[in-house]
Amino acid sequence: MSIFDQKVIKYEMKPLSSLEKVFPDETPVYRMECQMLSGLWGETVSFQVAYTGDFVMRERLDVRVVSELAEHVRVRTVEMVPVGRATNGIVDDNYLKTISGLYPDLLKDLKDGKVIVYSRQWRSLWVDVDITNEIPAGEYEIELQLIKEGEVVCSAKQKVTVIGTSAKRAEEETLRLHFWLEVSEETLPEQTLIHTEWFHSDCLADYYHVEVFSEEHWKLLENYFQEYVKRDCNMMLTPLFTSPLDTAIGLERTTCQLIDVEVKDGEYVFGFAKLKRWIDLCKKCGIEYFEMSHLFSQWGAKYAPKVVATVNGKKEKIFGWHTPAVGEYTKFLESFLPQLTAKLREWEIADVTYFHISDEPREEHLESYKAAKESLGNMLDGFHTFDALSSYEFYRHGLIDKPVPGNNEIEEFLANGLTDMWTYYCTGQFYEVSNRFMSMPSARNRIYGVQLYKYKIIGVLHWGYNFYNSQYSIEHINPYEVTDAAGAFPSGDPFLVYPGENGQPEESLRMMVHDEAMTDLRALKLLESLTSREHVMELIEGNLPEPLTFKRYPKSDMYLIQLRDRVNREIKELTAERK
Repeated sequence: MSIFDQKVIKYEMKPLSSLEKVFPDETPVYRMECQMLSGLWGETVSFQVAYTGDFVMRERLDVRVVSELAEHVRVRTVEMVPVGRATNGIVDDNYLKTISGLYPDLLKDLKDGKVIVYSRQWRSLWVDVDITNEIPAGEYEIELQLIKEGEVVCSAKQKVTVIGTSAKRAEEETLRLHFWLEVSEETLPEQTLIHTEWFHSDCLADYYHVEVFSEEHWKLLENYFQEYVKRDCNMMLTPLFTSPLDTAIGLERTTCQLIDVEVKDGEYVFGFAKLKRWIDLCKKCGIEYFEMSHLFSQWGAKYAPKVVATVNGKKEKIFGWHTPAVGEYTKFLESFLPQLTAKLREWEIADVTYFHISDEPREEHLESYKAAKESLGNMLDGFHTFDALSSYEFYRHGLIDKPVPGNNEIEEFLANGLTDMWTYYCTGQFYEVSNRFMSMPSARNRIYGVQLYKYKIIGVLHWGYNFYNSQYSIEHINPYEVTDAAGAFPSGDPFLVYPGENGQPEESLRMMVHDEAMTDLRALKLLESLTSREHVMELIEGNLPEPLTFKRYPKSDMYLIQLRDRVNREIKELTAERK
């Protein structure tokens, strides 16, 4: 008899909330207080099941869902991904880890309904329940089973011993893992927050090796747009010309330009067919708002973006790093923008279209930004203009319609009485405030929804939905191998989805938790419509020793889970009273 026959095999499973991050070498803690599952029609409720085994080699076991809701349940594995840069060096007390290593993030659908159990390593299953209005209100049991050779071999409550290789159970009772989900007969309202995660169309073409705006590319775009909208994103960055974002001076990104340009007899002639196709596809997928790509270069608006045109029958780069922001490019915009805005009005999207000037100008760029803005004259009158920036001076000088400060800089704007505010975070928002780095606990990601509610934020922005380049776009990267833009930004900042097989995006744990934050916001607004804003704020802050802010907030998983459960129960009770 070999050692493989003699080995006593043990399995273990633990139910966990969606806010846990399971590392292979850390035994997860079952927290009863974080296992309350309730949901409203129109949302996805998620939880996790951690699992491990103690044996010589890895095993592939079947996963089975037993529930009335089985057809609404999706089970995925939480895969480990490499993290090179975990932090920005300066950290607060709200990080899980600060070193390089393997971190849980990628969500992958099960292959053939099976999961790999790694010997003496903890991993987790991510379980989504899609709550549609086809599901009657009530309580439902969800049972997850790990199956070996047709037998249930694992329980969340106790270990199951399998002797030898015959899968003969050491105990004869049926062992099961139970979850209860309560569904309320109330529908979440539509998202009123304007939510953009910058979509990098060139990165899809680069990763999948397809020609930009070829039929293959359009199909990819549709796949990703559908995923984008599914997770509460409703504004789309639209590449009029190649994005001037995160590009080293003198270098360029793959040309990705929706506007056809021809130089004819010294005049500029424009074609809008691809832009119209883009707009129509966005609408088909559920996009509600349109965000025109930046009209000037990043960090100061000193240069024009890359613009390619047909000149004497040949494609040429007529604007770019070699072109000052003000000059011949101004004449180009004077020809282009009136035609563009006329099209936007014709297509009846003018009211939901926003324009960018330049991304993240700093105070030392005030004059160059002002010159670029003034060169536009009144060509954008009647349209929204907005930019991510952190200096209040730009707003004080009247240079921006809607400032979008970082959540670490927004307090000055609020203190000056601004309302209907936008905010954003990225790599620079790493101390005290909410963010979604892989090294941060998921509660730091999810608390964002509560903060947005308190401050009546109307729009949020993030730069990296699918940025698959190194910093400054010097080279393309494989996001399954490089998650930190080649060592530039903490992993979790450059992208939310992975480029999966067959042109389908694969979600991240961070994406799902961020979606929970967005649905929390919708639920809080629903409860406010049934009660009052004062009542909802009392639920949020009533048991806190100090008011919640963007920098001071509860850090426990239990706070968020119990708050949402209480909100759901009050919605249920108030709805029942009105019937």
